[in-house]
Amino acid sequence: MNEPKTVTHSIVEMIELVLPNDTNVLGNLLGGRLMHWIDIAAALSAARHSNLVSVTAAVDNLVFHHPVKLGNIVTLKASVNRAFNSSMEVGVRVEVEDISTGEVKHSNSAYLTFVGLDKETKQPAKVPQIVPETDEQKRRYEQALIRRKQRLSEKHGIIQQ
Repeated sequence: MNEPKTVTHSIVEMIELVLPNDTNVLGNLLGGRLMHWIDIAAALSAARHSNLVSVTAAVDNLVFHHPVKLGNIVTLKASVNRAFNSSMEVGVRVEVEDISTGEVKHSNSAYLTFVGLDKETKQPAKVPQIVPETDEQKRRYEQALIRRKQRLSEKHGIIQQ
Protein backbone atom coordinates (compact mmCIF):
# COMPACT_ATOMS: atom_id res chain seq x y z
CA MET A 1 0.00 0.00 0.00
CA ASN A 2 2.85 2.43 0.72
CA GLU A 3 4.85 1.77 -2.42
CA PRO A 4 6.64 4.93 -3.62
CA LYS A 5 4.83 6.94 -6.30
CA THR A 6 6.04 9.40 -8.88
CA VAL A 7 5.26 13.10 -8.71
CA THR A 8 3.31 12.69 -11.96
CA HIS A 9 0.77 10.53 -10.12
CA SER A 10 -0.09 13.48 -7.84
CA ILE A 11 -0.57 16.16 -10.51
CA VAL A 12 -3.87 18.02 -10.39
CA GLU A 13 -4.90 20.82 -12.74
CA MET A 14 -7.97 22.90 -11.98
CA ILE A 15 -9.41 25.62 -14.17
CA GLU A 16 -11.71 28.34 -12.87
CA LEU A 17 -13.42 31.27 -14.55
CA VAL A 18 -13.50 34.44 -12.43
CA LEU A 19 -17.19 35.34 -12.13
CA PRO A 20 -18.82 38.38 -10.51
CA ASN A 21 -19.48 36.47 -7.27
CA ASP A 22 -15.72 35.78 -7.00
CA THR A 23 -14.70 39.46 -7.07
CA ASN A 24 -14.51 42.52 -4.85
CA VAL A 25 -16.01 45.92 -5.71
CA LEU A 26 -13.01 46.68 -7.96
CA GLY A 27 -13.67 43.61 -10.11
CA ASN A 28 -10.60 41.80 -8.76
CA LEU A 29 -10.61 38.20 -7.58
CA LEU A 30 -11.07 37.96 -3.82
CA GLY A 31 -7.86 36.73 -2.16
CA GLY A 32 -9.86 34.34 -0.01
CA ARG A 33 -11.50 32.79 -3.07
CA LEU A 34 -8.08 32.16 -4.64
CA MET A 35 -6.84 30.68 -1.35
CA HIS A 36 -9.89 28.39 -1.33
CA TRP A 37 -9.12 27.19 -4.87
CA ILE A 38 -5.45 26.65 -3.96
CA ASP A 39 -6.46 24.60 -0.91
CA ILE A 40 -8.79 22.40 -2.98
CA ALA A 41 -6.18 21.76 -5.70
CA ALA A 42 -3.55 20.93 -3.08
CA ALA A 43 -5.91 18.65 -1.13
CA LEU A 44 -6.76 16.71 -4.29
CA SER A 45 -3.06 16.33 -5.10
CA ALA A 46 -2.25 15.07 -1.58
CA ALA A 47 -5.20 12.65 -1.64
CA ARG A 48 -4.24 11.39 -5.09
CA HIS A 49 -0.70 10.69 -3.84
CA SER A 50 -1.61 9.13 -0.49
CA ASN A 51 -4.99 7.55 -1.23
CA LEU A 52 -6.07 9.05 2.08
CA VAL A 53 -8.26 11.91 3.17
CA SER A 54 -5.68 14.66 3.50
CA VAL A 55 -6.12 17.76 5.62
CA THR A 56 -4.37 21.11 5.52
CA ALA A 57 -1.78 21.45 8.28
CA ALA A 58 -0.05 24.64 7.12
CA VAL A 59 0.13 27.18 4.33
CA ASP A 60 3.39 28.98 3.68
CA ASN A 61 3.34 32.63 2.69
CA LEU A 62 1.21 33.51 -0.30
CA VAL A 63 2.20 36.50 -2.41
CA PHE A 64 -0.17 38.16 -4.86
CA HIS A 65 1.91 39.42 -7.79
CA HIS A 66 -0.90 41.27 -9.57
CA PRO A 67 -4.69 41.47 -9.48
CA VAL A 68 -6.75 38.75 -11.15
CA LYS A 69 -9.65 40.34 -13.01
CA LEU A 70 -13.27 39.46 -13.61
CA GLY A 71 -13.45 37.21 -16.69
CA ASN A 72 -9.88 35.88 -16.37
CA ILE A 73 -9.23 32.16 -16.56
CA VAL A 74 -7.33 30.86 -13.53
CA THR A 75 -5.34 27.63 -13.87
CA LEU A 76 -4.07 25.96 -10.70
CA LYS A 77 -1.37 23.30 -11.08
CA ALA A 78 -0.68 21.24 -7.97
CA SER A 79 1.67 18.34 -7.22
CA VAL A 80 3.31 16.76 -4.21
CA ASN A 81 6.88 18.04 -3.90
CA ARG A 82 7.96 15.70 -1.12
CA ALA A 83 6.43 13.18 1.27
CA PHE A 84 7.67 12.75 4.81
CA ASN A 85 6.10 10.37 7.35
CA SER A 86 2.43 11.32 7.43
CA SER A 87 2.83 14.75 5.87
CA MET A 88 3.33 15.98 2.33
CA GLU A 89 4.39 19.31 0.90
CA VAL A 90 2.23 20.27 -2.05
CA GLY A 91 3.20 23.06 -4.42
CA VAL A 92 0.56 25.01 -6.31
CA ARG A 93 1.31 27.30 -9.25
CA VAL A 94 -1.40 29.73 -10.27
CA GLU A 95 -1.53 31.09 -13.81
CA VAL A 96 -3.98 33.70 -15.08
CA GLU A 97 -5.10 34.02 -18.67
CA ASP A 98 -6.66 37.16 -20.10
CA ILE A 99 -9.37 35.66 -22.26
CA SER A 100 -9.41 38.65 -24.66
CA THR A 101 -5.67 38.57 -25.44
CA GLY A 102 -4.66 35.00 -24.59
CA GLU A 103 -1.81 36.35 -22.45
CA VAL A 104 -0.89 34.00 -19.59
CA LYS A 105 0.88 35.27 -16.45
CA HIS A 106 2.22 33.53 -13.38
CA SER A 107 0.08 35.01 -10.63
CA ASN A 108 0.91 33.10 -7.45
CA SER A 109 2.79 30.18 -5.98
CA ALA A 110 2.00 28.52 -2.70
CA TYR A 111 3.36 25.66 -0.62
CA LEU A 112 0.99 23.78 1.64
CA THR A 113 1.55 20.98 4.12
CA PHE A 114 -1.04 18.22 4.22
CA VAL A 115 -1.40 15.27 6.57
CA GLY A 116 -2.94 12.00 5.42
CA LEU A 117 -5.46 10.55 7.87
CA ASP A 118 -6.40 6.95 8.52
CA LYS A 119 -10.05 6.41 7.49
CA GLU A 120 -11.08 4.72 10.71
CA THR A 121 -9.03 6.35 13.44
CA LYS A 122 -8.78 9.82 11.83
CA GLN A 123 -5.17 9.85 13.05
CA PRO A 124 -2.11 10.64 10.89
CA ALA A 125 -1.17 7.71 8.66
CA LYS A 126 2.05 6.89 6.83
CA VAL A 127 2.08 8.15 3.26
CA PRO A 128 4.05 6.76 0.32
CA GLN A 129 7.40 8.33 -0.50
CA ILE A 130 7.57 10.36 -3.69
CA VAL A 131 9.92 9.76 -6.59
CA PRO A 132 10.86 12.90 -8.53
CA GLU A 133 11.72 12.21 -12.15
CA THR A 134 12.46 15.48 -13.94
CA ASP A 135 15.11 18.06 -13.04
CA GLU A 136 12.35 20.48 -11.98
CA GLN A 137 10.73 17.84 -9.75
CA LYS A 138 14.11 17.03 -8.21
CA ARG A 139 14.74 20.72 -7.51
CA ARG A 140 11.34 21.08 -5.82
CA TYR A 141 11.97 17.85 -3.88
CA GLU A 142 15.26 19.22 -2.46
CA GLN A 143 13.79 22.65 -1.73
CA ALA A 144 10.86 21.05 0.12
CA LEU A 145 13.28 19.63 2.69
CA ILE A 146 14.80 23.08 3.22
CA ARG A 147 11.33 24.58 3.71
CA ARG A 148 10.38 21.77 6.12
CA LYS A 149 13.47 22.41 8.25
CA GLN A 150 12.58 26.11 8.30
CA ARG A 151 8.98 25.37 9.33
CA LEU A 152 10.11 23.04 12.11
CA SER A 153 12.67 25.52 13.42
CA GLU A 154 9.98 28.24 13.49
CA LYS A 155 7.58 25.86 15.21
CA HIS A 156 10.12 25.14 17.92
CA GLY A 157 11.11 28.80 18.29
CA ILE A 158 14.61 28.43 16.89
CA ILE A 159 15.87 31.61 15.30
CA GLN A 160 18.34 31.10 12.48
CA GLN A 161 20.95 33.75 11.72
